[in-house]
Amino acid sequence: MALSDAPPPGMRIFSGFLGSQRTLLFHQFLVLFLTFIAYASFHASRKPPSIVKSILISPVNQTETILSSDHSTGWPPFDGHSGPHRLGELDLSFLLSYAVGMYFAGHIGDSIDLRIFLTIGMIGSGIFVLLFGLGYFLDLHSFLFFIVVQILCGLFQSIGWPCVVSIVGNWFGKEGRGLIMGIWSSNTSVGNIIGSVIASSVLVFGWGWSFVVPGALMIIVAGIIFPFLVIHPEILGFKLPGKNIEMNIEGVPLVDSETSKEGIPESESDSEPPVAIGFIDAWRLPHVATYAFCLFFSKLVAYTFLYWLPFYIRHTGVSGVHLSHKRAGILSVIFDVGGVVGGISAGFISDTLEAHGVTSFMFLSLSIPTLIFYRLYGNTSMVANLVLMFASGLLVNGPYSLIITAVSADLGSQSMNARALATVTAIIDGTGSVGAAVGPLLAGYISTRGWNSVFFMLIVSIFIAACLLIHVVIREIRAKMNQGRWLFCSFFIR
Repeated sequence: MALSDAPPPGMRIFSGFLGSQRTLLFHQFLVLFLTFIAYASFHASRKPPSIVKSILISPVNQTETILSSDHSTGWPPFDGHSGPHRLGELDLSFLLSYAVGMYFAGHIGDSIDLRIFLTIGMIGSGIFVLLFGLGYFLDLHSFLFFIVVQILCGLFQSIGWPCVVSIVGNWFGKEGRGLIMGIWSSNTSVGNIIGSVIASSVLVFGWGWSFVVPGALMIIVAGIIFPFLVIHPEILGFKLPGKNIEMNIEGVPLVDSETSKEGIPESESDSEPPVAIGFIDAWRLPHVATYAFCLFFSKLVAYTFLYWLPFYIRHTGVSGVHLSHKRAGILSVIFDVGGVVGGISAGFISDTLEAHGVTSFMFLSLSIPTLIFYRLYGNTSMVANLVLMFASGLLVNGPYSLIITAVSADLGSQSMNARALATVTAIIDGTGSVGAAVGPLLAGYISTRGWNSVFFMLIVSIFIAACLLIHVVIREIRAKMNQGRWLFCSFFIR
């Protein structure tokens, strides 16, 4: 990654308090905090579309408690029978541009200062989230306007994740990737929670405010990130001992690269630079396609919940009562709370078992009956709804980091240079983002036939993702049996 030799302006102004005389540990936690709030703000700005879906489609009463009891007709062009279809297309435009941008953002970040690049992504994202909200205040009803705004917003949003994980990768060696990294990676779920609460709270003043406030918040956070975020410890005179870790776009270490005493990776100490691998050749590497499509189906499920859960809660009701738009939006954060707990607990279990694939498969398998129970019994009572929603979030979001860690374990056994790893990472995470785009689009179309069809789609997707991991699970179990462990599995695997 490109480095700037000079510390950021905030570090120079407050050098007495934040300067290099502070310990390495202090600056590592400062970087964790800044990158955490940076990416949490990205995800907070993605929640408004899911919160306002039922407002745009259904009649609303903006002068009372946001219950659909007056004669309003939604918001053209999203009202009427085709409303869910158009909202699904709106989600597709954002997520597809996000997936395309993901393939290029990391490579662009290699040539410019990551702090500047991240700031550009945050300000650009904030501006286009604001522009979407201005459609309410300017009384705009052009579908093309909203599509273009979402496409451009998706491109700026794709800058965030590669930047923050690269910066964290610069600051942490192998010893820093355990529980701390598990907690740090919860920034996505925390951002979803913050975005849901903010967007739902201001919805009573008009749906435009649900975009304006998160967009303005992101720009404010960018004003904190730019002057204080240090992208590399060497800028402050620190050197990390031991090893550096290649990190992928999902924020998980890929493979350890040996580092010399001078802090230069041994693979780069040779006179010949590494040769980049071709895009098609990267697809042909062992297990790359398997993991890419596993992430495709996993993200399809998670992002369908991200964009449609508040709408689902609003229109299915709980105990026979249809909740207000505000209450449905706030209630949906329980799914993300489950995601936070799931990510941390799945990481702990996988470290204990030393088998990432087995843990991922276990979480995915358990999520299938959980989703069935949520669909069948989630609307019977508030307690059942909360418990099953929490469990669904825990089991659906938990395997994310583990799936990518399984990629780490597999790719780590292959002799690839860093540039090959970058290409493989782009393939896997880009493919996953395409799945994230497809899920909400399909939900928009299928939901008009009934929510049973939507849940059937989600369950089938999880089943396929789990099936793709079977050969990884078998390999891990056999490795444990060869070590004299897990011998009880000999009844199933020979």
